[in-house]
Amino acid sequence: MSSVQFPLVIAQAAPGGGFMDTLPLLLGVLALMYFVILRPQQKQAKEQQALLSSLKKGDDVITSAGIIGKITAVLDDKFVQVEIATGTKVRMLKSSVQARVNVEAAKADSAEPKKEEK
Repeated sequence: MSSVQFPLVIAQAAPGGGFMDTLPLLLGVLALMYFVILRPQQKQAKEQQALLSSLKKGDDVITSAGIIGKITAVLDDKFVQVEIATGTKVRMLKSSVQARVNVEAAKADSAEPKKEEK
């Protein structure tokens, strides 16, 4: 039997490499995370804060629990009173209001008869 010997190759680091080579990649990943995750989240938080600060008596709203009602009073910076049924008023946090809704448009959409297709 003949023994075959393979030469031992030792990888040498390039001079001046290391962290400086990976820095552009790291900065690119951080910039991507900012534009994909953080920026839209900040924009959504600003829109929600603008909605909460503009709530007034008579607005039709939907809560985070899915309850649709009409604001009957803005009690202070944190609370509103919402009428969820005739004569049923609840006090809730402003932060639980998800959006304004147009109840009349929703009623009109549901009142239209659906046509059957053949």
